[in-house]
Amino acid sequence: MDYIIPLNGWAAGEREFRWHAGTEFFQMFDNAEILDADVDVEAKVVKSGHYIGVDLDVEGSVTVPCDRCLEDLTLPVDAHPSFSVKFGEEVSPGGESGEGEREILCLSDSDADLDLRQVIYDFVCLSLPMQKVHDEGQCNPDTVRFLSHEQGNEEAAAMNSPFAALKGLL
Repeated sequence: MDYIIPLNGWAAGEREFRWHAGTEFFQMFDNAEILDADVDVEAKVVKSGHYIGVDLDVEGSVTVPCDRCLEDLTLPVDAHPSFSVKFGEEVSPGGESGEGEREILCLSDSDADLDLRQVIYDFVCLSLPMQKVHDEGQCNPDTVRFLSHEQGNEEAAAMNSPFAALKGLL
């Protein structure tokens, strides 16, 4: 199955997994923001005794609507999360993890598989900027012209308003 790593049944050592996350991957999460996607995911999993370490390379691009002009905007995705898998109870947030800079993903003792779908989705979304806009001058010129025209009309309407005189009283 895609994005699932079987944790039982393989000897200690390193294994690699590769997947492609396209538009249908993000549709599973009902994400209307991501219009198109071309993301490659590589997982390196190291198993040694009870230790399981996962290093992900998530690279590619996603297409989202521009916040300014609503035209399609292609943004790069480049995330490299690393985490350790622990079985049993969740580690308290104030406690020492002993894993250095690795995140800790806790699974129940009965879990035999590691499902990375949510992890991949989260890191792709976190790699996107808060404000998604084209570089200066790249937005749809008709939309930019309309927005600047509307802004000018709002200022003129505010000046011609009968309530404009009340602003001077304050």
